Order: sequence, then C-alpha cells, then structure tokens
Amino acid sequence: MLTVTPDYYRDFRCIASACRHTCCAGWEVDIDPDALETYRAMPGELGRRLADAIDVSGGTPHFRLGPGDRCPFLNSKNLCDLILSGGEALLCQICRDHPRFRNFLPGHTEVGLGLCCEAAAGLILSRKEPLRLVVTGDAEPTDEDAAALLELRDVVMSTAQDASIPLETRMERVLTLCGAILPARSWADWAAFYEGLERLDESWTEELRLLARRGDLVDITLSDPDRSAAERLLAYFLFRHFLKAYDDGDVTSKAAFAVLSVQLLLTLSACRAAAGSFGPRDFRELARMYSAEIEYSEENMDALFDELVCADGET
Repeated sequence: MLTVTPDYYRDFRCIASACRHTCCAGWEVDIDPDALETYRAMPGELGRRLADAIDVSGGTPHFRLGPGDRCPFLNSKNLCDLILSGGEALLCQICRDHPRFRNFLPGHTEVGLGLCCEAAAGLILSRKEPLRLVVTGDAEPTDEDAAALLELRDVVMSTAQDASIPLETRMERVLTLCGAILPARSWADWAAFYEGLERLDESWTEELRLLARRGDLVDITLSDPDRSAAERLLAYFLFRHFLKAYDDGDVTSKAAFAVLSVQLLLTLSACRAAAGSFGPRDFRELARMYSAEIEYSEENMDALFDELVCADGET
C-alpha cells in the first residue's frame, strides 16, 4: 500500500491550550466501539465521569457537550483531562485523528491536515515552498480510473504551483484542464448561496454579508505574502478534494471548488483590507473559518459540488 502525505505533515504539532479555536468545543464527538469498550471498563473517578458523559440514546455513542458546547473533558485550562489521565491512547478515534483527513484509492491512501485547525492553517499557509508529496510504502496494483485520476491531479497540481505564471492564469488553466467552468455570478449572489448553507458561527455570516455588500466593488491586489498564501491554499484544496472524483466520476466540481474557494477568500480579504488593516495572520484565520464552515460539513460540500458540476461544458 502506498501512503502519500504533504511534506509538512510530520511537522504538525497540536498547540493545545494556546489554541484560540479548540477542536474540543462546538463539535459533537462520536465514540468508536473500541474506545467505548475501554471507557466502560475504566475504574475509579475517571470511569464515573466517563459513564456520566457518554450518551448512547441516539444510536451513535457520543459525549454530552457541556456549556458552550464544550467536551466534558475539556478543562478550564483548555486541556484534555483524558490525555492528562492516560495519554493520547485514551482518546477515541476521531480525537486522535483530528485534524487529519484521508482519501482512498485502490492500493493508495493519502493523509493530510485539515485547514480548520489553526495550527495546521499556520503550517500550511505560512510556507513559501510549493507543496511536495511524500510517498512511502510499496506500490500495489490499481485500476485504470485511479491511475488516470492521479496522473491528471499531478498535472493540475503542477500547473497550480507554477510560479512563472500569474496566479489568476493558473486558476484558469486548472479549470480548463478539468473541463470546468465557474458559474457567472456576482459575489452578492455567491454570498446568498453560501448563507443558505449550514453555518456554525455567526462570524461567518458577517463575512458573507460583507462579501455581499463589497465583493463586487473591491480590486484584488495581492502582496507577495498574500500571493504565497493563496498559492498554498489552491494546492491544499486540490490535494484534499480532487481524488473524491474517483467515487463520483466528476473532476469538474472538484477543480471548480478549489478555484472558487481561493477567489472567494481573496475577495473577502480585499473587502477586509479596504475597511482597515489586513495581514497574513488574518488571511489564515479567514481560511480556517471557511474550512470549518464548509469542508467539515458533508451537506455543505455536497451542495457546492452539485452547484459546480459541469455537464457538456455548462453549469
């Protein structure tokens, strides 16, 4: 089995209590069967706390969230009492994995870091070098569809990261390579579309309303740090989502999603900059928020892919 990771993957470290957007609040934490068995056998005070915190009434066991939708084991110092008690081995699978994601092809697994984690966002978007993929393991037979998709992804990623070409031109070429066309809509229209999706945080609603008011009026002029972050962002979206086309046979929506997402975040950045100062850290926070709102909702991703799929060159 081949395993593919971004070259920055092993540099990731959770920043724990220093994180301003803890992944231990605002999300329902499902408990896998192995962890549930461990928790039910846990003795002492920790065992009693676990028994009180686990809800099995809805079918899928999960932790009952406390005030502020905080995990019951997230303490006042924003540290995990389960880790403090027994190390990361005591975590359920979803907590051990986050912010990692995985994509699977026959004989081929890719593992990356999700942008909704602020530590991961800082690692991904502060880099100056193009994304390089690290391959480990032994090659196994794959099918023609998977091989063709990987070959196309390589070409698309190379184009997306070709620094000799203006970023805007690269995005156009990515769309062309995949037979994709973005719908001809104003940013006010796109803001209305996104506002109709599932939302977690009212701060995102405020950003969308700013996009609706100012998006069609601003001029996007990228500084070198902004351009570098946008390039890394385009590569991230292509790496994370392109191989999903293996399941549905559609690369157009995956390429269009990557380009639209970068264009939207750049436009929002320009809106914010026009209203005051806006720097690289602000761009990373905007990208983190977008990821949390969109990439971590299966319903939102499905709605966007459906909206962006091209048939016979039309959207």
